[in-house]
Amino acid sequence: MAPMGIRLSPLGMAVVGLLGLGVLYHLYSGILAGRFAFFMLGGGGGEEGEAAAAGSSEAAGGPPASGTVDLRELLAASVAAAARGGAEVRRVRDSNVLNEKAKGKTREGADEKMTSGDVLSNRKMYYLLKAAFPGVQINTEEHVDADDQEIIYWDRTIPEAIKNQIQPKLVQADSVTVWIDPLDATQEYTENLRQYVTTMVCAAVNGKPVIGVIHKPFSGYTAWAMVGGGSNIKPRSSYNEQTPTIIVSRSHEGKVRQLAWQTFGNKTAIIKAGGAGYKVLSLLDVPEKDQEKADVYIHVTYIKKWDICAGNAVLKALGGQMTTLAGEEISYTGSDGNEGGLIASINIDHRALVEKLPVLDKASQN
Repeated sequence: MAPMGIRLSPLGMAVVGLLGLGVLYHLYSGILAGRFAFFMLGGGGGEEGEAAAAGSSEAAGGPPASGTVDLRELLAASVAAAARGGAEVRRVRDSNVLNEKAKGKTREGADEKMTSGDVLSNRKMYYLLKAAFPGVQINTEEHVDADDQEIIYWDRTIPEAIKNQIQPKLVQADSVTVWIDPLDATQEYTENLRQYVTTMVCAAVNGKPVIGVIHKPFSGYTAWAMVGGGSNIKPRSSYNEQTPTIIVSRSHEGKVRQLAWQTFGNKTAIIKAGGAGYKVLSLLDVPEKDQEKADVYIHVTYIKKWDICAGNAVLKALGGQMTTLAGEEISYTGSDGNEGGLIASINIDHRALVEKLPVLDKASQN
């Protein structure tokens, strides 16, 4: 007697076949989609490409979910973007063909300069970050021409120095605002005062500065830090709180000098310098021969947020502070300018410092 079996009708066999095809489709489409995304972001084949892919998802269980951003990846991309922009800044300055022009006036009536270095650095930095993090808002100093787009891939490689200090951290993409300064100290750049020039990237989460990158194109030095994560820079061993050396803008030195002497006495030294990035680095332990050292950074007039966000994040990560002259936190959302001036310090009683200098807030309105 023949064994009993299960017989499927032609319709049943067709249903089973379709289900099997559906399972195979989903499996292969997931694999292919992952491969496609990896190659679009600059990954290659072979061991190098596989290592880059592994680095981006290590400890996070895979690529960030849709609508989220890994801050460790964003820091690594910001370091890459600052260096890429810095290469353009250096190349244009070395060519001595700056194509310098005025793009407007500052509030003080001076020409606000722009060069090919600003424009080309901006394009490299903006499109690298935009391709890698399309869901993140990016605010940048220079205009981005939609007709002059450039495809710039970032391979999602995390440098060992960052990987060893910082763990992956996912945040919602719509909570992140990136601020790009493609060439800080343009005035000094046109004067060939190269030591003051930096390229900077900052990422703020819900308006609070979290990631800061300051790159010096002409020496190749890069400082980076992440709040609650780690950094490759540290404070100096000591600071003078009683008669601090104060670093200020070259264009506003006289006003600050008078007020600083009134507050701390005429033994207080004033350093005139260009570039907000350079001034923040003056407060830290920077292994650069042409980097001056100060105890406090003060600015008494309106300043754009892409000038100060990276420095704010770096100081905050190291335990320092950057506030308005009235001691208020600076929010990195909304408008692109900070009206309240700023005072920055580290390893100094910042609140006491603010209380000593109330007159500066009035001076900034003059």
